[in-house]
Amino acid sequence: MLNIVLHEPEMPANTGNIGRTCVAAGARLHLIEPLGFMINEKQLKRAGLDYWDKLDVTTYVDYSDFLNKNPGAKIYMATTKARQKYTDVNYEDDCYIMFGKESAGIPEEILLENRENCIRIPMFPEIRSLNLANSVAIVLYEALRQNNFPLLETEGQLHHYEW
Repeated sequence: MLNIVLHEPEMPANTGNIGRTCVAAGARLHLIEPLGFMINEKQLKRAGLDYWDKLDVTTYVDYSDFLNKNPGAKIYMATTKARQKYTDVNYEDDCYIMFGKESAGIPEEILLENRENCIRIPMFPEIRSLNLANSVAIVLYEALRQNNFPLLETEGQLHHYEW
């Protein structure tokens, strides 16, 4: 199972959307404090719709707590500062993909310690960054594609008709 890690997320709507995406994709969500909102905040639940109770989510006091509770975890770190693209790596089915807070990303000290596992989503140079929820969806679904979409439906279903 893939793991999405949010390092100090600030916006409840983004985290709610990411939680919903994790449920749809069969991924776990890991939240590293401090959070910019309360976990029971209305905006968080509204963005996550009625999926929040189905989400496998774990909260950590800080980055050290996350590392201590997930020893040996293979962690890819999404940042605009990386040289390699998110499509350049092979995602293991139990890896962790970390994203930083909306206003600043993952702290540079952490990125420097994990330089070889940093990835970026290509975009025009004058654009500072993509929305966090969109970035998570882009990278998560690439990781799922590489792993042949484990346990996911591969065909959609119409409500009233059949293909």
